[in-house]
Amino acid sequence: MSTASAPAYRRNRTSRRRWTAVALAPLLAVAAGCGAAAPQSASPAGSTESGKLVVWDWHSGDAKTKEYYAKAKSDFESKHPGVQVEFVAQPYDQYYTLLGTAIQAGKGPDIAMFNGGAQLRERVTSLLPLDDKTGELKDRLVGWDAFKSSGTTYAVPITLQGFPFYYNKAVYKKAGLDPEAPPKTLAELEAGCAAIKKSGNACFNLGNKEGLGIEFFLSGFAPGVFSPAQYDAWLAGKRDWKSPEVKQVFDLWKKSNDEGWYNKGVNSTAMFMDQFTMFSGGKGGNVIGLISDTAHWKDFDEFLGADLGVYKSPVLNPANVSSTFLPAEGGIGYGVMKWTQSPDLAVDLIKSLAGTDAEKLFFDKAGAIAADKTVDTSSAEVKSAGEIVSWLPDSKPLLHTALSAKTLDLMHRLSQQLISGDVTVDAALTQLAASDK
Repeated sequence: MSTASAPAYRRNRTSRRRWTAVALAPLLAVAAGCGAAAPQSASPAGSTESGKLVVWDWHSGDAKTKEYYAKAKSDFESKHPGVQVEFVAQPYDQYYTLLGTAIQAGKGPDIAMFNGGAQLRERVTSLLPLDDKTGELKDRLVGWDAFKSSGTTYAVPITLQGFPFYYNKAVYKKAGLDPEAPPKTLAELEAGCAAIKKSGNACFNLGNKEGLGIEFFLSGFAPGVFSPAQYDAWLAGKRDWKSPEVKQVFDLWKKSNDEGWYNKGVNSTAMFMDQFTMFSGGKGGNVIGLISDTAHWKDFDEFLGADLGVYKSPVLNPANVSSTFLPAEGGIGYGVMKWTQSPDLAVDLIKSLAGTDAEKLFFDKAGAIAADKTVDTSSAEVKSAGEIVSWLPDSKPLLHTALSAKTLDLMHRLSQQLISGDVTVDAALTQLAASDK
């Protein structure tokens, strides 16, 4: 962060100090990651326990999260001397396939990491309910709804996830745009994209090889399109796929590609991490990014510094919307697998993973916005981080995570077909409506 931008942010640091609520040998991989803790007998006070807990995730091998996991492990082992903890980092692109193999086999890790929403809800039959085990966590943490199914909690939130719009002020300046005035309306967005394209850059960086781009697009732009009542109805399961608002979002998805907003080869470009690497490298004016564990303010600041800006969705439908908000909810969390032989120990380990000191390290070192509302975020000398934190109290959950995994998979395929011209918007929405029943 440059010295020029620091003073204004520091003046606001105190008010932001505490924010308020807001197949690759799968069988071998399962065998390597298994090792549920041996049954524990009640131990007299002061005695040493024994056993082992195995945790699956996709972060414990990252250099940026090393201190977070070390702190959580140290905290747990100080309370349960003699109990081993093994973190097994699985590749994210194969994670749910490997976990599915473990579930079919009925054995695997004691604890598993989950994305909030569909990825958790599709697997709750393999998880232990946690409502009567979370104690003080209920008040300290936020983001619980993303880890519930039919009102029951199956995982503990560790981070929050949200979709802010990040932009590169240098690219804006090159295009003749005001670098301190990101778009607030559809007209400004379209004019800005035309100018950025003319200057030789992509207006938005996008990778849709896996079809994930439509998730970011729908959840990112919806606050500027849907009325508050329609937004809430969608989250409650009352979705009208033929409404003008839904059609507007999907029309814009196709139109924006047809008008050349994006880098070339969208459907052959991976979102993680090619899309975000392009943005970090100054090859695009905007990107819809994250606030959780990657592709966020800290990653982008490392490359863009003072040129990094952030904004909420523009108002695309002024008849419905006068101002927008940051869509955000529980990001990643940990659940206890039903087959564990030591459920109480597993819950205690999750409590250590959700401890305030550990969560603070996750924020400081990895840049993830913690689900712990007591974490002091003022240590981040990055203006964008402060802006994001200030938006959290008014946030609402992401729209795409309310959908089933089946409907999400269909939406991924249709998003690619819309870009390639192999399906019309009306035909795509008809298919989605039929799937989402």
